[in-house]
Amino acid sequence: MSSKVRRVYVEKKPPYAVKAGQRLEEIRTFLGVKGITSLRLLIRYDCEDIRDDVFETACRCVFSEPPVDVLFRDSIAIPEGSRVFAVEALPGQFDQRADSAVQCIQLLNPDSNVTIRTAEVYILEGAISDEEFARIKKDVINPVDSRETSMEIPDTLKMDYPEAPDVRIFAGFTGMAEKDLQDLYDSLGLAMTFRDFQFIQDYFKNEEHRDPTMTEIRVLDTYWSDHCRHTTFATEITDVTFDDGYYKVPMETTFQSYQDSRAELFKDRPDKYPCLMDLALIGARKLKAEGKLTDQEESDENNACSVVVPIEVDYGEGPVREEWLLFFKNETHNHPTEIEPFGGAATCLGGAIRDPLSGRGYVYQAMRVTGAADPTRPVSETLEGKLPQKKLVTGAAQGYSSYGNQIGLATGEVTEFYHPGYVAKRMEIGAVMGAAARKNVIRENSAPGDVIILLGGRTGRDGMGGATGASKAHTEKSLSTCGAEVQKGNAPTERKLQRLFRRPEVSHIIKKCNDFGAGGVSVAIGELADGLQVNLDLVPKKYEGLDGTELAISESQERMAVVVDPKDQETLLRYAAEENLEATPVAVVTKESRLVLNWRGRAIVDISRAFLNTNGAHQESRGSCGGKGLFRGLYGCPLRPERLLPEGPCGAL
Repeated sequence: MSSKVRRVYVEKKPPYAVKAGQRLEEIRTFLGVKGITSLRLLIRYDCEDIRDDVFETACRCVFSEPPVDVLFRDSIAIPEGSRVFAVEALPGQFDQRADSAVQCIQLLNPDSNVTIRTAEVYILEGAISDEEFARIKKDVINPVDSRETSMEIPDTLKMDYPEAPDVRIFAGFTGMAEKDLQDLYDSLGLAMTFRDFQFIQDYFKNEEHRDPTMTEIRVLDTYWSDHCRHTTFATEITDVTFDDGYYKVPMETTFQSYQDSRAELFKDRPDKYPCLMDLALIGARKLKAEGKLTDQEESDENNACSVVVPIEVDYGEGPVREEWLLFFKNETHNHPTEIEPFGGAATCLGGAIRDPLSGRGYVYQAMRVTGAADPTRPVSETLEGKLPQKKLVTGAAQGYSSYGNQIGLATGEVTEFYHPGYVAKRMEIGAVMGAAARKNVIRENSAPGDVIILLGGRTGRDGMGGATGASKAHTEKSLSTCGAEVQKGNAPTERKLQRLFRRPEVSHIIKKCNDFGAGGVSVAIGELADGLQVNLDLVPKKYEGLDGTELAISESQERMAVVVDPKDQETLLRYAAEENLEATPVAVVTKESRLVLNWRGRAIVDISRAFLNTNGAHQESRGSCGGKGLFRGLYGCPLRPERLLPEGPCGAL
């Protein structure tokens, strides 16, 4: 076994160097660097703790494909006068190339404990000024997910992670004067409003009689974010006016119809108030009240929309008629795609897939709808703090297709709308359909004593604050400060979850399931039962150094929380091992209606379910609807007053 760091470079042979050619053309045309004459792109692999014979085999069949690649060991010859730089993923970001290489080497040697890091190396030749070289690096390196790295071979690849500090308690929080409370609120960068923060102060003062922890504040901020609880859509509409314009009359007529339906459906519900969510659902509620939605599946699981459809199935003994569940789910990743196009669009599709998947459905088709400003405009017209529209458009397309191709999903409709209104806020929508035999899907509620198992990927810092990030106002600094909010998709792991959930013997023992989307452990597990005891020390980690708050709210992708009866725990763990999936029991359901998250032997979150379910302080707003069809105020583009766009299509919708 060699413990030293071994390095190889892999470069496509000239006929196959497609990506290098595309980069060269982009630099010449889009960036306007006319003096560049050639560009070479090499993939660099650094390996540690690998046997000599395994390394030699990996050089031929893991790191490179000899028919199309050239492999260099240890170093590469750099032509005199050329400019060179290397780019690697930020520490803590998921590196799929390195992860896939590790898995392939483990197939060659199951006992391998190899560590791999990768980087892309660019060699540029030609008359390139210092300013042009800086411009090229800025185009290649997105500070949200990558950084420039040294060309030197490191002594070791092992990371020295500092021990995570204890979770902070906000001493004196319950007794703070309003000004001090406002100062604390301003320092935390929360998505919730200050009224929500005051609401939390009242709760801990009057109900818990103690000061909150940092984790409790972050968990509440996540629970009450637009992404998790649709706070904006649940804001009470106290008054609506309609401006003069082409659509004033039909809009007034439609709104009056809505009011009439409300009066009919909620005559005994004084607690129901008008809001955007109510506007969206009133039609379905009226149809259901009239007995016209009998095929809708209803359950306590927060999965995709599902309807029951009868179909004919032939299992080899002739056609039989049985009920199937048809799932539909859409997801928006506007903010993540805007700051990290490849990862944002990839996880948009991955997130949309995970909802039907958590309902034990197999996703078989997809649709992508996006909105962008003109991608042909020169890079000089890029808004401060934004990525160029061309980079957004092409990077997002590559991310979406990469994830879809790896998981094996057909996308039947791809549409991109171009409008100046999208220059300030991109739109990225992924929609999927799935299906499952109804007889294979168990819908049961959790019971005290049930075990919750974490399935799939490990937890890291990627995705930290993604839910709340989508609810914040963003500025020209967002690109450099929001990197952790973009998750990194791991399609092969999600494919393993698909295979596992398609097995009837597995789906029959799953009582309830939730995917790890927004909010991580605190929400994915927190929504499965009213009472929970979660042990964060058991959560599998990608690396050491994560503190309790990070373990609680990380949105690392391709994970599922599964509820099983204690007698079925070992059975599920065995099935997961057969699919090469990590599975770890991390929580139990309790009788007491409280969410409790334990770390290092003490509770860092201990909140009543009733308080969690308030969704924060009650919000009210007046609004007006333009006669040309544009909602304004709270309901304008893109739904929050501090994030208003120019007139035009709304990227948040």
